[in-house]
Amino acid sequence: MGNGAKKFMYVNRRAPYGTIYALEGLEVVLIGAAFDQDVSMAFVDDGVFQLKKGQDTGESNMKNFSPTYHALGDYEVTKLYVDRESLGERGLSQDDLMELTYEDEDDDYKEKPSIRIVDRKELMKLMEEQDVILNF
Repeated sequence: MGNGAKKFMYVNRRAPYGTIYALEGLEVVLIGAAFDQDVSMAFVDDGVFQLKKGQDTGESNMKNFSPTYHALGDYEVTKLYVDRESLGERGLSQDDLMELTYEDEDDDYKEKPSIRIVDRKELMKLMEEQDVILNF
């Protein structure tokens, strides 16, 4: 990825099912990553449910697209920031989230976690460093 790559952050605020925002956001991230954008994702408010383990969509008549998150590392999308307060407000902890990893080619392809739990202040600082922020 060139040093001049613009930094894009995709902010996910909605629950994964019931609307098309979460799925469309994920598709846009994969497209952006394919074009060598410097991509990160933030999960806040009900968006934290997008990363929850064991999603069951049987009742909603919507396809369970959560396995797609496991492909993010293959697209070099390795910075998934989850708002600590949003997790706590919804009775969730990091243990409730999928284990998403990527292979760090700079570190002998060691598997490393993609999900980073951050507080709101940290997240705001990360947002300030972006060139483009897209909300879903």
